[in-house]
Amino acid sequence: MNERTEGLLSWQWNLYPDNHCDRRNLLLHALTVPLFQLGTVLLVTSPVTSPWLALPGVVAIVSALALQGRGHRFETVSPVPFRGFFDVVARLFVEQWVTFPRFVLSGGFARAWRSARNAAASVA
Repeated sequence: MNERTEGLLSWQWNLYPDNHCDRRNLLLHALTVPLFQLGTVLLVTSPVTSPWLALPGVVAIVSALALQGRGHRFETVSPVPFRGFFDVVARLFVEQWVTFPRFVLSGGFARAWRSARNAAASVA
């Protein structure tokens, strides 16, 4: 699971659908990925716009990641443990800016949403 011979992007993409099946987690990601992205933009541009934007940027990033962490508790498949600090940064940044948008644009989000509804209907 933690072997990445094909690189981070491929590795994360291959595991992504299994870690994003629950509607609550999907909804949290849909709301918080843009929050993370906004926070990143605020933080990165703060040196040239206003240093005061760094704080809301950090708050947005931390809030988004905390909510997503809560969302992953609803999933039956837990995320692969991090290897260390740089792995945390790389994986989270790639997920927010590449993998989740790709998941949405490729139809993966819609498929997961429909599958979650079908699974809930079959349990009821």
